[in-house]
Amino acid sequence: MSVVPVDSAHPDVTIIARAAQRLRAGDLVAFPTETVYGLGANALDEAAVRKIYAAKGRPAWNPVIAHVPDLDAARALARAWPVAAQCLAEHFWPGPLTLVVPKAAHVPDVITAGLDAVALRVPDHPVALALLRAAQVPVAAPSANRFTQVSPTTAAHVVHSLGDRAPFVLDGGPCAVGIESTVVDCTGAEVVILRPGMLGRAALESALAGTGVVVTDAPPRAVAHDAVPESAPRSPGMTDRHYAPRGDVWLFDGGAPQELLEALATRQRATPVAVAARPVHALVRSGTLQATLGALDLPGLHVVPMPDDPAPYARALYAALHEADRADAALVLIEAPAADPTWDGVRDRLTRAAR
Repeated sequence: MSVVPVDSAHPDVTIIARAAQRLRAGDLVAFPTETVYGLGANALDEAAVRKIYAAKGRPAWNPVIAHVPDLDAARALARAWPVAAQCLAEHFWPGPLTLVVPKAAHVPDVITAGLDAVALRVPDHPVALALLRAAQVPVAAPSANRFTQVSPTTAAHVVHSLGDRAPFVLDGGPCAVGIESTVVDCTGAEVVILRPGMLGRAALESALAGTGVVVTDAPPRAVAHDAVPESAPRSPGMTDRHYAPRGDVWLFDGGAPQELLEALATRQRATPVAVAARPVHALVRSGTLQATLGALDLPGLHVVPMPDDPAPYARALYAALHEADRADAALVLIEAPAADPTWDGVRDRLTRAAR
């Protein structure tokens, strides 16, 4: 494995050229985007894409996103380019938005899980864009971690999760957004949000104002991560368990700390000694609740203060979950996010981690 530091503001052309040559040769390259680190392969090389699935332990029914350097490169992978896709791309690319559009005939079925639509994104990160331009091929790149585990927002997270399965890692520092992109389906009359992210519904509706296109949410669907579904999901990140640390995850209401304390006491009494001796990490936004938990006489309890704003919270979330894994935490307590649309992306990740 090679982990190569690269200046995220001014990527070294020699380093980028080495990584691009690896992609063209059918190898895997992990690289930073503004959302999370991706594990990339030439999206037009079926054998190379299958290496991604093998490295991640990802089931073949789960599609992946193809990353491209610009709008023209995206349109080259589409059989048709809807008005909504054009409008959203002009507003939000480069950025944390993935568009699902009808796929061109030359796009391999392996990246779409056999669906007649392909997920496309132009990332907003200098290293990712430099790599995509140098490679001169679209790059299939799901998150660079084992399937269902916590996504990586640093190169160290990639190494911890994948080890030698990621033979070449570009280290561009921490990711700025911190959770995966919003995914929207543009193949029908309406734009359908398949996976929420930090780019929310209000922004999508504002961008589409005047087009007559309506934004809707996909019907709730949680695909069992350990079973083959009857039909492939139209977006990655839709399995019932995802983004999850190794320990149990409890979401709790920060306004009812007594219920949490009673549940913790019950768990401690019922848990085998070996498990009870492992750490408990608590990700808490409320200062009052931080003090309450910090005053508990609970061996191994580690209280992690979290921001009370969705954008910095998203940036900090996966790092906090990786830290819980490094500490071998048996339980991760997470104060549930506020009931506000700006928290939809974070709420989606936490709900799936807690299943």
